[in-house]
Order: sequence, then C-alpha cells, then structure tokens
Amino acid sequence: MPEATFLNPDPDEALAAVEAACERLAAFSPGIAGSSDLRDPAFGRLTVHVDGLERLWGSEEQMTLRMAGVLTGLLPGAARTGIASTSFAALVAAAYAPEGGLPVIVPPGDDASFLAPYPARLLTRDTDIRARLARFGLRQIGAVAVLPRSAVVARFGDEGALLHARARGEETERFTPRQAPERMALGLPLDPPAEGLEALRFVLRRLAGALGDQLAARGQAAGLARVEVTHDLAFARRGTPTRLRIEQRFPEPTADPEAIERLLLARLEQTPPSAAVARLELELALVAPARGQQLPLFTPQAARGARLDWQLARLAITFGADRVRRVELADTEAPLAEDRWRWRPVAGTSGTSGTSG
Repeated sequence: MPEATFLNPDPDEALAAVEAACERLAAFSPGIAGSSDLRDPAFGRLTVHVDGLERLWGSEEQMTLRMAGVLTGLLPGAARTGIASTSFAALVAAAYAPEGGLPVIVPPGDDASFLAPYPARLLTRDTDIRARLARFGLRQIGAVAVLPRSAVVARFGDEGALLHARARGEETERFTPRQAPERMALGLPLDPPAEGLEALRFVLRRLAGALGDQLAARGQAAGLARVEVTHDLAFARRGTPTRLRIEQRFPEPTADPEAIERLLLARLEQTPPSAAVARLELELALVAPARGQQLPLFTPQAARGARLDWQLARLAITFGADRVRRVELADTEAPLAEDRWRWRPVAGTSGTSGTSG
C-alpha cells in the first residue's frame, strides 16, 4: 500500500509501554497478565482479573471504561474490552468490541452461546487445522461445539480437544499473573476529604473486602498490611505531614477482610490521622498460599486458638504491647515454679508507624 507507514520494531519501547500499562491497571486489580515480547502472538493483549472488585469500582462496564481511560495515550489506538467467564470468550468479545466504545460483556454461563456465530478459525492459530475446518464445512464455532468430542479429537488430535473445549465455553487457559502477587495494593481517593475514623472505617472495609476476595479466589493469605493515609493540607495546621504510614503484622496469614479491618482500625485509633484524609491506600504483603487447618471432629471450637490470637493482638494495640503477654510452658517438671513457664509477646503486635512531610 503506497500510503502505509512502516516502522521498525523497538522491543525496549514496547516493553516500557506494556510495563507502564500494567502498572496503571494494577491500581484496579492485583491480577494482571500480558506479554511484553513483540514476538509473542499474544502481544498487545492484557488480561485483568476482576472478580470481587465490584464493591470498589462499580459494575463491570464502569470498571472496564475506567481501565480503558487510564490507558489512553499510553498504548497506540483505543482499547477494546471484553468480559467473559473464560479467557477465550473474553478474547473474542474484546476483538469484536467497538474500538474505544463500550465493552462486550458475556453473561456468566453464556460463553458457548455467545461464541456460536463467530468464525471457527478463531479456535486455533494452526493454519492447517483452520483449512481443514473449512473443508469439513465447520465455519462457525457453534458447528464445532455440537460435534462429539471424540470425533473432533479423532480428526484433529490433541489440538482438537482444546478447540472443542473452547467452542463449548470451557476454560482451557489457566490464568497466570505476570508476577506472583507477593504484594497487593489498592487505594481510594476521598472526595470530599473525610474526617473521623468512622468514614475511614467504611473505606478500609471496602479495600480489605476487595483484596480479601482476590486472596480467597487464589487460595492465598497475607501476613502483613501497610496503610498509607494522605492528608488534605488545605485546612491543616502548619507542619502537618503529607502522609501517615502504618505497618501491621497479622497473628497468622489471613484473607479474612473483617479480621484485617478490625486490626488496622485498632491501629488507626491509636495513631489517628492529624488532618482530613484525601486518600487511603491498603497494601497486603507477605502473600503466600493459604495453609489449611485440620480440625478435630469431636472438639468444639477447635479454631478458638487462632481467634484468641487476633483478640490478644487488638488488646495489645489498644493497651500497649508491653502490657499484654501470653504464657508459654517451658519445663513442667522444673523444681522452681517460675522456671516452668515464661512470658511471650502476643503474636501480631509488631508494627510500625511513620509520617512523611
């Protein structure tokens, strides 16, 4: 084409653009997947895990419009967005969505019916299989979906099993984040700036709930929380710091948003913001796979030990870590009674606070 403009590929520039895009999308969700390799056929496609984020960003349509908005000017062209229960259906929805327009949202459980009228060649990148699908008259995805799986496998082998599953609306690609979510962070601006812990409690509950849902969906738990409060300095006293930072370890790794909220609120009660709050950010760190707990069958309230740890941690925050201790048996047969036990600090009481000007 005489009017076409050909540009030499710049891998470094592409990598920087995709990294920047993922960083902006991470403000909405900690689960981001995408390739920054120009040679990867999936280059230019970014996948965002949005389960459990409605309480933060509203409906799925509102979420995707906001995400597309933060990418404006960062990547070439306007974003096309699609949402579905499976990665393939979401990809097709995004591919056929209007550029820069509303997202195509597939209702839960309707992936197969949504895919049915689209071309069958979308099911695979293998050009030979695409040609064979056309020769057999299988031009639409719905025509592949109604065939017996054994017949498709017999004709196309292992790839046939995958394309048949995609056609039926089954998940064939495991969602793998670009990085292991060792830390997860979300923040919300407060407009107008809020005063008082009750307003902060509401925002903290939303943040903890959204991150807790993300952890639970991945079977993970966090062992540490960091809260950053940004002050509104418009009517604050002179010398008021710009930010207040609080770090709090948990008695045990958890994904329970209510437990996280209560513990952090206790810290904020002891170290309240010194001015109206313009933004609140919550980060969960030390994220690792959650460990299961085997409970005895005939012992009531077998998990009461873990609940006690959280209660003691809140008491230590409220009354001081030096005033709340727990007893640990040392040597039950020691001659002196004072040698049979020793004091131990309460789990989860280690925490730090800081401010920045």
